[in-house]
Parts: sequence; structure tokens; C-alpha cells
Amino acid sequence: MAELCSEQGYEATKIADIVRRAGVARKTLYDNFDGKEEVFLAAFDSAVEEVEGGIEAACAETEGDWEAKVEAGLRVFLAYVAEHPAIARLCLVEAYSATPAASQRYDAALGRCVERLRRSSPDLGELPETTEETLAGGVAWILHQQIRRGAAEQAPELLPELVRFVLSPYHGVGDRS
Repeated sequence: MAELCSEQGYEATKIADIVRRAGVARKTLYDNFDGKEEVFLAAFDSAVEEVEGGIEAACAETEGDWEAKVEAGLRVFLAYVAEHPAIARLCLVEAYSATPAASQRYDAALGRCVERLRRSSPDLGELPETTEETLAGGVAWILHQQIRRGAAEQAPELLPELVRFVLSPYHGVGDRS
């Protein structure tokens, strides 16, 4: 499903394309899924679960402060995008508008990123309430654009810039001369 969506988009992908690419009979597909949307959502859920698990593990294994954990989590995320560009496109480009259910799953996954960042970042009390939403959404948007340009494989090169972006609101708060 990820390969097909990467090549032709969700809308243009047909059940016949999926069964042909998967090398299964149409009946086999329908024995396991209700249709194209369910195949898409299963691929999305599987990828998100894998990435979230990798991020959680990297953060748990990282010694140091919350900033080191942010960097470790971003490193895992960017490596996944680079190693799985078709899946990354499915999750960060196609899911946004494929179907209402896919959009809801995208929003929920992004919401979990926001909450993870809120739990781990210092409470400085001076930042806007939407800071973590802005940061998670900004990272997602940058990767969305990178993938659309066909440059998913270069995602790890964004690590220094994205780490600075995510950490910047927490540095120098109150130092606005």
C-alpha cells in the first residue's frame, strides 16, 4: 500500500493495484480487510507504532537531560523516514487527506508527539500554551515538504536544524532584549 500511494497517491490506488502488488487474490484481501481504506489504515497504524516504539526506546536509553532525549527521538524519527520513504509518504503526506479516518489517525499520532514533548520539556511558565503543538507541527511540516520534494532519504541531515528548532523556545525565555 505504501509503495502504491507513493507512486500514484491514495485516491488513484485501486483494489486491483493492491492485490496485484501484494500478489494475493482479491478474496484473500477481503478476507482480511474491508477495503482500500482499511489496508491504508493498517499500514499507517503499523508504521506509527514502530516509530513511536523506537522513539520511546531511544529516549529511555538516552542518558542525560531532556534535550538529549529530544535529539535521540528526532534521530530515530528522521532515520525511519530515510529508511522507509514510501511509508513515510503514506504517513506524513497521504494520511493528511486520504480519508477522514486517516486524517483523524494522523491528528492522533501528532497529538501523541505533542503530549510526549509536553511531558518531557521543562515547565518554564512563560511560553504560550501552544508551544509544543507548534513544534510538533513544524517538524511534521518540514518532513512533509522534504518527502514531497523526493528527498526523504536526506531527512537525517535535518537533525541539527530540527533539534535547534525544537529546543529554541526553551532557551533564553525571559531574555528578550
